[in-house]
Amino acid sequence: MRMTIATAFALLPASPALAAKGPFFSLSNTDFVVLLAFIVFIAILLYFKVPTRVNGMLDKRAQDIKSELDEARALREEAQTLLAGYERKQKDVQEQSDRIVKHAKAEAEAAAEQARKDLEVSIERRKQAAQEQIASAEANAVKEVRDRAISVAVAAAKDVIAKQMTAEKANALIDESIDKVDAKLH
Repeated sequence: MRMTIATAFALLPASPALAAKGPFFSLSNTDFVVLLAFIVFIAILLYFKVPTRVNGMLDKRAQDIKSELDEARALREEAQTLLAGYERKQKDVQEQSDRIVKHAKAEAEAAAEQARKDLEVSIERRKQAAQEQIASAEANAVKEVRDRAISVAVAAAKDVIAKQMTAEKANALIDESIDKVDAKLH
């Protein structure tokens, strides 16, 4: 974008100043005055190195934009890294929660199985206790029946013996019992 004097003179033939009437190189010709002012203006710009300064400013601005783009790229990459880290952490947390849930389910199933086994054992113990109570009640009932049968038999025998017993037979039984006791004691 550097404009040199040669470029300014190259534009001169295409200017509308050539279309004016009368002598061109006269201060009364406005086209010539405008052309002269334009050339002086360009010369002042070149003298103060305005194009170089503008180029420097544009280069500096381009460098600033480039550094901002680089910084933006770095920030984007850092953000992507952070995002990937958070996604990885989220995945790890999800896997950990899945493991915890799976473990809790396994423990719950094991506890349910243990409770079922404990219930079966408890039911079996209760059945055993009930069977023992039934056996005990049955034994008590049999004993009561036997005791009752014995007392009925003793009472019946007593009645029969009492009816059949005479004084002679009673004396004979007493003598016989004394002899048996005497024989066993000596």
